[in-house]
Amino acid sequence: MGVTKTELFTAEQSRIAELAKAFAHPARVAILQHLAKTQSCICGDLVDVLPLSQATVSQHLKELSRIGIIKGNVQPPRVCYCINEAVWEEAKATFGALLALFEQNTCC
Repeated sequence: MGVTKTELFTAEQSRIAELAKAFAHPARVAILQHLAKTQSCICGDLVDVLPLSQATVSQHLKELSRIGIIKGNVQPPRVCYCINEAVWEEAKATFGALLALFEQNTCC
């Protein structure tokens, strides 16, 4: 979506789309599942558990960090990642509220 079109939507709609982007690629879903399952900071072993190159994993981590759903702890030369609990809860509440809008199918 072009920059000129995004201004036509509410801040809430834009945030929902941004949070949805975290789950919009199977690699990011796998990263989030692994981080949620381990419930601790993960450094280099993400590359060991995913069928992706270090560069590809880094790009997905960068996107997840930009959205805010993960946070990193820099310990040179490593960055350790974990779920950002506040944004995780925001995503749960946001998607729950969005999905709750549809209560019963009275169409088709």
